[in-house]
Amino acid sequence: MKTLVTMGRGGTGKTSFVALQTKYFIERKETPLLLVDVDPDQNLAEMVGVDLECEGVKTISELVTETFIRKGGTTIGIAPAERIETRVLEEGLYEGESFDLIAVGTKWIEGCYCMPDAALRGALESLTKHYRYVLIDSPAGLEHLNRKITARVNDIFDVVGPSHKSFAHVKRADRIAREVGIGFDTFFVVGGCLFPADLEATAQEETGHTYLGKISFDPLVNESVIAGRSLLDIPDDSPAYLSVCELMEKAGYRKI
Repeated sequence: MKTLVTMGRGGTGKTSFVALQTKYFIERKETPLLLVDVDPDQNLAEMVGVDLECEGVKTISELVTETFIRKGGTTIGIAPAERIETRVLEEGLYEGESFDLIAVGTKWIEGCYCMPDAALRGALESLTKHYRYVLIDSPAGLEHLNRKITARVNDIFDVVGPSHKSFAHVKRADRIAREVGIGFDTFFVVGGCLFPADLEATAQEETGHTYLGKISFDPLVNESVIAGRSLLDIPDDSPAYLSVCELMEKAGYRKI
């Protein structure tokens, strides 16, 4: 099992990248996959063609709200995260043919994501051994990374946008991962589809990490995202998909 984390500032196309990574592994029959959406925007499920509500699957935040707010569950005794872990596995896991999916969801009450993140961490410890790859879509704020939802990562992909601020985000993410003790093998930088060509030459130098290249702009991807269509259904000759295939191969992921 390998764990891949994709992060980046808002609007860089990181969730589209995770969806196309999913297509990449499915096409190569390197399954089963576990997709983990820790971005509050909660777009990953839609981008891989899953309607969690229709499937009767709840986000971790919804389960926390039901357990400790609506039902008045006590936080005394068994640790709250441990108490909800069973519910996450029973009610918060979408199970598909090639991939399963868990979503943290939007914030459950005022405050931080500490309890949902702790519940996710416990669930991941139970689940990950059953999958070939775990793909995590992480928000730009890095709060989930800071709370160590997983202690071990194989590869981190930081999708950068059309500004030098994205370079600062890469450096901050690297620093936080090391400070909180998250082990990782490789930290890759990927240019989003709007990443300027004139910054590509300096991306590796500015960030100190391997720059793989950029995701090709593809109107069909934009149209699919706007319309809520699954990116798993885009043609195999899509420029965006072909560029992601090339990026993944550069990162060392090849058909066995």
